[in-house]
Amino acid sequence: MKKIVLCGGGTAGHVYPALAVAEKLKEYEIHFIGSDGIEKEILKAYPNIVYHQISAVKLERKLTLKNLLIPIKLFRSIRQAKKVLKEVCPNVIFSKGGFVSVPVAIAGKVLKIPVISHESDLSFGLANKIILRFCTKMCTTFPETAQGNVKCICTGQPIRENVFNGKILDLNFDKNKPTVLILGGSLGAKFLNDLAFDNIEKLTKNFNILHICGKKNYQKIQHENYHLTHYAENIADYYKTADIVISRAGSGVINELLALEKPMLLVPLSRKCSRGDQIENAKLFEKKGYAICLEEENCNIEEIIENLQKISKNKQNFIKNMKKTAKNSAVTKIVEILSEF
Repeated sequence: MKKIVLCGGGTAGHVYPALAVAEKLKEYEIHFIGSDGIEKEILKAYPNIVYHQISAVKLERKLTLKNLLIPIKLFRSIRQAKKVLKEVCPNVIFSKGGFVSVPVAIAGKVLKIPVISHESDLSFGLANKIILRFCTKMCTTFPETAQGNVKCICTGQPIRENVFNGKILDLNFDKNKPTVLILGGSLGAKFLNDLAFDNIEKLTKNFNILHICGKKNYQKIQHENYHLTHYAENIADYYKTADIVISRAGSGVINELLALEKPMLLVPLSRKCSRGDQIENAKLFEKKGYAICLEEENCNIEEIIENLQKISKNKQNFIKNMKKTAKNSAVTKIVEILSEF
């Protein structure tokens, strides 16, 4: 039996695409290298995958003395990764990015184990910029990302099969109103949460609201045509129930929504808190006619409601544009690449 090591973490967006690939690796013994983060919690639901924990090394984007310790921490993490890889002896490593993947990719290169990585966003994150030096191939979600680099190949974004198997939630909603899902990724989004919490009356006047707020942001709120939860293990059911989705613009979630043909109102994470990758993703989706993008600095409840109404009125045009895209062929392409090793 072939063996494969998956790695990635920090957010669910670095984990679920790797698990989408794992679903199709029926003839492999599967291992996962991660940190003591959200990936460890998610992997508890996958007893067929052996979990190995190492230390994650994160580079702070601001000037801080903590960055002086990075070489020492990285050396320790590489040593930990090498120990795991020597024990497992995998045929190939599949990296989904995040800082925990960097020492694994470096260790894989040192041990002459092929490393296949995947970049979800339109532009490379810092971790994958480093990993690109050590990997055999870099798969990308967007064709624009792969241009000009012989290591890169556009595969699309791998999506789990269960995302396509949702059932409409049995809620006491007004059947004459469209249903809007508000979500902000696995860790929640304070800006979107506060916008929803402070304007429930205005939002529910014209829409049913499903709201996934993240565990740290949960409040006990009950209101007609409003349903709140901190986390949805049955996220496919929420997707299925929604007519429109308000979301941040992480590549994982927006590509799931694209595959499900769900029109989006995207409020990407601002440049103050990120490298601007979500803004790039959102503007590309807006250009292709899948979504409307509102930047956080210029966003208020009036603009949210106005654009929700615009999307609702032109919903079929958004869906028509989405139908032109390939549906979840990424997993097949990535598995074919992995099977070469």
